[in-house]
Amino acid sequence: MPITARTVRLLMPVAALLFLGLALLIRVVDDGALRQYSGTALYASMVWAAVLFLRPRTAPVPAGMVATVFSSVVECAQLTGVPAELSAQSLAARLALGVQFDPVDLAWYPAGVAPLVVLHHLLRARTRPASRLPRNVVPPPAALPVDTRP
Repeated sequence: MPITARTVRLLMPVAALLFLGLALLIRVVDDGALRQYSGTALYASMVWAAVLFLRPRTAPVPAGMVATVFSSVVECAQLTGVPAELSAQSLAARLALGVQFDPVDLAWYPAGVAPLVVLHHLLRARTRPASRLPRNVVPPPAALPVDTRP
């Protein structure tokens, strides 16, 4: 059974909340590198969920690329100081935009998105109807008509 765009739109906020909950849980139990880098990866995961919420029919790789590029652009924007100014005024801005550029974060964004792209691809392949085989795929022999004439 195919997953509809409506179902994706309903599931993505739930996924984003799960990513946020996991990030907050990690912040409670760890104050080291795990806290820092898992938060970065989970931020990109939340962006991936937002991409699919906005465009539920987006294919796995483009969704992952958009999430990674968006996260990287936000990270690079921190070089301007604007996110730091906004973060000083708002906790929401601090969580969404960050404060200080960290080049290591640029490697953690794809780490947060890659497993979701794989999962998205697997789910999409599993739920794709058999009638939508690519043109270059030959149907199995049992599906071919058999000529029974003598």
